[in-house]
Parts: sequence; structure tokens; C-alpha cells
Amino acid sequence: MPKFSPTKLAEWSGGTWVPSCPAGIDGVSNDSRTIAGGNLYLALKGKNFDGHEFVDAAFKKGASGAIVNKSWKAAVDNKMPLLRVDDTEKALRRIATAYRHDVGAEIIAVTGSVGKTTVKEMTARVLSSVTPTASTRGNWNNAIGLPLSLLSMDKSARAGVFEIGMNQSGEIADLCGILAPDWGIITNAGPVHIEFFGSVAAIAQEKASLLKSLPKNGVAVLCSDGDFFELFKSLSPSRLITVSECADADYACKRRDLKKKEVVICERSTGDEFMFRPALPGVHNVMNAMFAIAVGRAHGAGWDKIRIALESYVSPSMRWERKEIRGLKLINDAYNANPLSMRVAVQTFREETVEGGKWLVLAGMLELGDSEKHEHIEIGKFIGSGKWDGLIVVGRLGSYIAEGAESAGLGKDRLFCCKTNADAALVLEEKTRRGDTVLLKASRGMHLEEIVEILER
Repeated sequence: MPKFSPTKLAEWSGGTWVPSCPAGIDGVSNDSRTIAGGNLYLALKGKNFDGHEFVDAAFKKGASGAIVNKSWKAAVDNKMPLLRVDDTEKALRRIATAYRHDVGAEIIAVTGSVGKTTVKEMTARVLSSVTPTASTRGNWNNAIGLPLSLLSMDKSARAGVFEIGMNQSGEIADLCGILAPDWGIITNAGPVHIEFFGSVAAIAQEKASLLKSLPKNGVAVLCSDGDFFELFKSLSPSRLITVSECADADYACKRRDLKKKEVVICERSTGDEFMFRPALPGVHNVMNAMFAIAVGRAHGAGWDKIRIALESYVSPSMRWERKEIRGLKLINDAYNANPLSMRVAVQTFREETVEGGKWLVLAGMLELGDSEKHEHIEIGKFIGSGKWDGLIVVGRLGSYIAEGAESAGLGKDRLFCCKTNADAALVLEEKTRRGDTVLLKASRGMHLEEIVEILER
């Protein structure tokens, strides 16, 4: 973690050190459980928690100081260094904004309804091959996570790749105010968090806030195949780089060989054809890789370095994570789900070459609002015509998937409706055979990883 000047932190936050400032600060943390010696503890306050309750615990673990609200009164007389501010969350945003400009790295921001974490990770890997690069910690992409990610950026970084998420109007513009991106990538726009927006068009407009925040000498990287490409293009004041699955673009997929697991990308400006073997399956991951390729090439990355970065890519936990348990092969893609990512995952699984049968374990997609039932039934219809050895659905929303699948022709003998994850694990234990492969997909709140844990036990 980077070291901070206590004087600068007071200046950036508008706060005051009491009774005195620490000699030095080695990183910032808002978690008293994992705080390291020398860290500055940030006492955030939310609806159901108050980090001020853990200030003493943070100091006992070696914190060098703590940022607290001016109004907070310690239960015991505390002589440790406290940076008292009007509001700790606002102070975090101010500090992160100032630190971003203090470091001066070129910032690439990534948003989208699907794929932003993968694009962020791939882009950071490619850029790291040519320049010191920082990136979002995990998926810390909200009003708290993004500033904390920025504050973990080493001062030696010359580039930073940061993910921006949203679930309410105006959020992306606010985050861009902190991040001040030089580059903007929008992977796509779809019915994710539609409960809070009402339409996909409104979601697209919110995503476009990233493009509006770019400077005139900035760069936007967009997929020209998307439904909202013309909208995004019209709203961007910056230079544009395009990627495409098949159409003419700055970077286009010329050939995708499923048997050889090879992909060929054509670079329009040079005419070069770049062949690589994606670490993850599916055409969507080819698109994800092309965003990384576009950024890497603009920063001078050679094809060999790009190939090594992409072919050695390892996805984060629960994102197409493969595991074998007593001969049963599991693909855990249950970190999150929405109508776009669910279709993509199922289609990618269809293309998989497997030893035995193919099983699906699916549960609810959350935050769909009034379209909840419709979207789940439509997913079921999309699945129902496929050649699956079994479809296991979990919970109330899963029953809508089953309804759609049955209406599309999936036989009842291959359809299993379960109330709980434990029930689903029991069906897998009883019905699958050695060599079968299972895809698990649902929103994070459905906790489908419990099925894997039960099978392991």
C-alpha cells in the first residue's frame, strides 16, 4: 500500500489532527478486522453499521491513526491520532480525488451491464506488460470501493484500470468526478438493475455518463455491434476506437475456431492478424479480450506480450470457475447473473465439448422489477429447446425458468424444481454420473456456491 503524508490528508479532507498527527501512514483501510500495522483506519457510518465502534480495535491492531467524524465521542479517553472531519464518507471521496491527481497516472474506466470485471482484469494484465499499472481491488466499483481502490494505487503507477458500477441514476457521473478518467470503455448495456431505471434505454444513458466525463483528448472504446453504439458515439467528445464480433471495426474477430480453441483478431490500422487461444470460452470473452487488445496496442504493447497476458489470464472466483468433485465437473459462474449474462453463459456452455452429459443449475436473477417473471420465463424458453441432460432450478424465481423451459419443449423427466440449494445438491448427487458437467448460474444473492460446498462435504 502507498504511504501518505498526514499533512496532505488533513489538507485534502478538510480535517484536523487531534491531539497530533502520526509520524507516517502506510495505506488506508475501512475494515478493523483486516487492518495492517501502519494503516489509517477509516470509520465509515451506514444505515446498519458504525465504524466508529471499532476505532479502538483498529488501534490495537497497529493502526497509525483514524479518520472519524467531528461529532464522534470516544467511549474512553483516546490519545491516539484522530483526523476529525465533517463526514468520513465525503472525506474519503475528497482524499481519493486529490490522490488520483497527485499520482497523475493515466486512468482507464470500465463500465457495462456485463463483463466489466473481466475487461478490467484483462486490460490491466495487458497494460502491466508495458507500464506499471494499478487496478480495481476485486469488484470494488461503488461509492466506497472505488475511492478505496484509488487509495491502494501505488505512486509509481503510470496507468490505472478501474471498474465503475451503478444501480441508481447519477452514480456513474459521481464516480467519474472522483476518477477523472482519460479513457472510457463501455462493454454493453442491458436489463441489469432495471428495477431502479425502468428501461434499458435509461440504463444506456446512465452508462453514457462515463463518455461525457472524458476530456476532448481522451479515448472511448466501444463495441460497434451494440444496440446503443450510435447513442454512445454521439455522446462521446473523445477519439473513438471500435471493436466488433464480425463487422468492420478497428479490432474485429476474423475467425473463431471452436475445435482448435483459436481466435484471430484483425487490426485495421496495420492489417495485422493476431492469433491467440482465449483462457475463457465464449464469444463474449473474445469481445472482452478485444477491449484489452485495443487499449494495449494504443499503449505500445506488442502482440507477443498481449498473447501471454491473455492466454495466462485466470478469472476471479465464481466466474467460470472449474472444479471436479468425485468425477463430476462443475463450472461455477454464479458470482452474479442478469438476462444478458445468463444467455451468454448458457450459450457458451452449449458450445463446450464434454465427456458426459450436460446439466444446468439455475436460480433467480435479482433487481428486475416488474419484468422479473417475464425475464425468467424467457430464459427458460431460451434453454428449453436445448439438448440438456437435466435442468435443476432453485427457488421461486427458478420456477419461472422451469415454466418457460417446459413450454419450449424440455421434458418433465429432465426438469427438477428445488426449494433450496441443499435440495439441488441432492438431485445432482443422485442423478448425475461420473464425467457429467454442470453449469451453475444465478444472482449473487442466491448463493449457489453452497451447492458446491455441500457436494465437497
